[in-house]
Amino acid sequence: MPQKISNETSNQQPIDVESDSISKIAKGHFANKVKWDPKVIDTIVKTELEPSDFSSRKLSILEHYRYLEKYLWPHYNQDASLNHILSICLLVNEKARQNVPLWDAFADDTEKFSLFFKRITQLVIDVNVPLFICRQLLIFLIQSFQSLDTAFVRTECLKLTTIGVWTHLAHDGRREQLFSDYPNLLKLWNTSNKKLNAAKGEAKEQLEFGRNWLSSLMKRYIDLIYEIPEDEEVDEEVVKVCERLLEFFIDLEGQLSTRRFFNTLLDDHQIIVLSQMAPFMQREENDIDLLKELLSTLSFYSKFEINDHTGVPLTDIEMTETHCQQLLQLQHIAFRYFRNEIKELPLANLSSIDTRQDLLWHLEPLSEQVLTNLCNMLNIRTAPLHTSIDLKSFLINILIDRYQRRESQIEIINKQPLYPDEEALFSNPLIQSHFNRGDHPLALPKLNLQFLTFHDYLLRNFSLFKLKSFYEVRQDLEETIKELQPRLTYPDYETEFAGAARMALSLNSFGVVEVGEANLGEDKPSRVRADVTYDIGQCSQSIRKEWDALRKHDVLFLVTIEALEKTSEPLKEDEDFKEHYGIKHIRGCEIVDVIGSDGRPIDEFSMITAEDRAAKLIGTQRTLRVELDPNQYKMDMDKVNNKQAADIHPTFNILVRRRPQENNFKSVLETIRDLMQTHLVMPDWLQKVFLGYGDPAGAHYRNIPTRERVINLRDTFLDWDHFKSSFASDRNIQVAEGEREPLDPPYVVTLLDDPMDEDSKPAKKSKKTKKTATAASETFEVSTFKTPNMGPYKDVMTKKNQNRFTAPQAEAIYSGMNNGLTMVVGPKETTDVAVQIIANLYRNHPEQHTLVVTHSNHALNQIVEKILELDVDARHILRLGHGEKELNTEIRFSRYGRVTAALENRLVLLQEVSRLAQALAVPGEHGATCETANYFFSVHVQPRWEEFKTAVKEEKAVQTVEGVRELFPFADYFVNTPTPVFTDAMTVEEALESATGCFRHLQDIFQQLEEIRPFELLKTGHERADYLLTKEAKIVAMTSTYAALKRRELVEMNFRYDTIVFEEAAQVLEVEMFIPLLLQKPHEGENRLKRAVILGDRRQLPRTHAGSSFQEYANVKQSMFARFIRLGIPTVQLEEEK
Repeated sequence: MPQKISNETSNQQPIDVESDSISKIAKGHFANKVKWDPKVIDTIVKTELEPSDFSSRKLSILEHYRYLEKYLWPHYNQDASLNHILSICLLVNEKARQNVPLWDAFADDTEKFSLFFKRITQLVIDVNVPLFICRQLLIFLIQSFQSLDTAFVRTECLKLTTIGVWTHLAHDGRREQLFSDYPNLLKLWNTSNKKLNAAKGEAKEQLEFGRNWLSSLMKRYIDLIYEIPEDEEVDEEVVKVCERLLEFFIDLEGQLSTRRFFNTLLDDHQIIVLSQMAPFMQREENDIDLLKELLSTLSFYSKFEINDHTGVPLTDIEMTETHCQQLLQLQHIAFRYFRNEIKELPLANLSSIDTRQDLLWHLEPLSEQVLTNLCNMLNIRTAPLHTSIDLKSFLINILIDRYQRRESQIEIINKQPLYPDEEALFSNPLIQSHFNRGDHPLALPKLNLQFLTFHDYLLRNFSLFKLKSFYEVRQDLEETIKELQPRLTYPDYETEFAGAARMALSLNSFGVVEVGEANLGEDKPSRVRADVTYDIGQCSQSIRKEWDALRKHDVLFLVTIEALEKTSEPLKEDEDFKEHYGIKHIRGCEIVDVIGSDGRPIDEFSMITAEDRAAKLIGTQRTLRVELDPNQYKMDMDKVNNKQAADIHPTFNILVRRRPQENNFKSVLETIRDLMQTHLVMPDWLQKVFLGYGDPAGAHYRNIPTRERVINLRDTFLDWDHFKSSFASDRNIQVAEGEREPLDPPYVVTLLDDPMDEDSKPAKKSKKTKKTATAASETFEVSTFKTPNMGPYKDVMTKKNQNRFTAPQAEAIYSGMNNGLTMVVGPKETTDVAVQIIANLYRNHPEQHTLVVTHSNHALNQIVEKILELDVDARHILRLGHGEKELNTEIRFSRYGRVTAALENRLVLLQEVSRLAQALAVPGEHGATCETANYFFSVHVQPRWEEFKTAVKEEKAVQTVEGVRELFPFADYFVNTPTPVFTDAMTVEEALESATGCFRHLQDIFQQLEEIRPFELLKTGHERADYLLTKEAKIVAMTSTYAALKRRELVEMNFRYDTIVFEEAAQVLEVEMFIPLLLQKPHEGENRLKRAVILGDRRQLPRTHAGSSFQEYANVKQSMFARFIRLGIPTVQLEEEK
């Protein structure tokens, strides 16, 4: 049977390997037994790859036969041909396209890889190398600089971005100024020079090459970019190479480890200004649109809000202050040295010289010589890298680029609609493209290992998540519109729909009902609301239920379709979908209220059951109150007011909904936008690790200064052998004084010798010492925890864990109970680990709160159900979101369900208070309210217990159990216990412990009433539910979707948590996992989060629509879980990888 390989990334059919001619060559030389012949490489390039335009199909077959691993790399040496080098790069680039490991073949011989990498860098700047080969080498370098997690690749890459590149700064004064501002840079510079001066021969040549390479590459780029004419034909390969060079520069700017010295060199060489002045910028053909977009991205990142030398993010205020200082410096130098030539600029207000037009007015009259002298005084390069450029224009543009005010990215984003319109969905080539051969990069940010700042992280995720969401919306709308089958009727020439779609209905009416006044400082409406009416009479019962299940915050789409004559004909392959089906307008909206048949909004919180809700919806006509995007509405109405277009809102004729689990994009985008305008406070122990810098193990509990030294493991272990088999292999186990083996569970472990104590001592270590240092073994002192007697009733008897956890699971539980970051890698058995961690933290830290987040409702419900099987009080568990209804339990864990349960429990507890009052013969309505019960406890219960404790201390009273029984003040209350409180078989100590257990039971009653007491004072359901969430609930569970939807609301109500447990972490996108980390306000300027437990299966991926090339290019599928693993953050592997 013919052999086939999948080609998922290209969205094509599987490739038939056997039928391809390249398979014959492979079988003859490297498919089975390797027969080395260097001519084979040339043959494959000349006869197979070149004729097919280096198709991915051919490369996939070569990858299938392990051409790189078996043939190319084992036989590579310094005498290898250009085709040999090209073939290696092509195969590595193909691996990257297929998203498979790139560097495994090179790992065994890193010295050879170093020589190969050097050869690549030499060829890239060689003008004699054909441009196609140069482009493939550049793609290889781009992949290399995106793989800084691989040590031997990182070593080679960072050789090219050292401080030595500053040798090519035009003015020594600029370098000296940087050294003055940052003294550490001077030390680095001197060390680099000493190393260069000490080197000899080939080593010195290599160091000099590393210093020169980036500058040479920039000059190569400028030479090529100026080859692109303004209006004549252009060599397509020149454009492609320039695109890749810009992509490479952007990648260098996007990682602090490569940006630190590169950005200064980029600014000194004036690459952006020279590019903006190049002839291609005036070219009208769209063949260079991508080049312009990439240049714009590079310009943005070159001035990003970060201090390149300290890595500290800069706020808008700090950016403004820096810009003002630059303008003041310009004014001082102009006044001091050029007061006769530049008369007005030194005296001008700063706000009058911070735009391009203002600066041009001051600079254009100056002579070329004055401009040259001014730039020299400012340590700005005056000799452009390309000689054909007009020098005066060059100098003016340099000064404008440096001193004009930069538009705030936040302001730009705040003006953008969050919903896609018809142009965004059908005119954006990124959304349209289904397969990208890799000939061109994309003008998109990438999600890689490192991010400059949290703002950079959010900005990248905002752009990519928006693009991903719009692509998925387009897919759904196309499918729905096809099902509707719009067509033109005759002779009326009106649009009708011959088909029916499950996810769409015709609109009866649409009308804007409210346009709120703009907020202070804004020019858009504060809100725009409209009523949408439709009829579900033609729908089946099941589809009616789906439409009636629409709720507040659900996103809908309003569509205007005006069918054409050709609309009823089949869509041709190359035909525009929007034009064919007559799609005129698309607008998004969010449901604010569902209007009942009585014309009033339905209060969803009071509608406890579906039946209650259905009673408010009579007949088949439905009305929704929706909120439109204010930015989009302003844009639409501006066109109407300027007479550029008619009002589109009365034209909507179709209402489209989407599946709820795929329709949370608006809330995520809105939350990201909010976060970008918030001062984000991440825990100190997590910040550097999160951004991808510093020690990957820096957030591990062994390296946290606040590590907990004493931990009660509760019911984690079933017996002594279970404990020893889990910890004895990598720790020293020491039984506590006074204890004897075997110890009975539960166990308390005390850390005796913390290796951090040694590391914290100030000792200077050499690099060699650091490399050879090994982790010190820890010593645990183990003792048995005596479980307190909680009373004689069965309903308070402790529920215990029955799982015999494996050693890795036990380590994961211990790590998760400690402060810091815990990464647990499945693929299975993670749920039980998560549940045990949550339960142990609940019992060890009753004052703390734990947030549980999962990707799916099913996993979240499974965790809640398993928590209930342990010793966790149901009243402290809260399950947020609609999925709570699917819980397999009679207890309701929603906010209102918990409030109802608390009020019901209040009545039961107050009855117990009344019964206790009768038993104590204390008259009065002590069980009337929580307040009276609290008073009763303070005045009558607590004093009696104190008197009892005092009495039993007398020597005679504690001689017998009978004496304890007679003194016990609550004996009449505990007459209904399943077993007697005191028996003759007890010792006096056991009797006293039993009495204490009874009092603990009473304490628990009054403690519960004290917790319920606020519900008596709070009158509305909203207030009670909010109080329950922020104060009483110790374990709060929600999906990542709910967290994104409700973040603003949770923060405003002062929601807080000390621990976050994230299950199914590999199945959510980066930002969907980031949002739950920031659902609370900082506490005294710091994030109160103490622990983050992340569990997942690295073989799972987030769900995304297949076929979108931008998702592969920008690595949209990356999860934070997978990124942390790539960064080398310590993990607990529950199952060995096979």
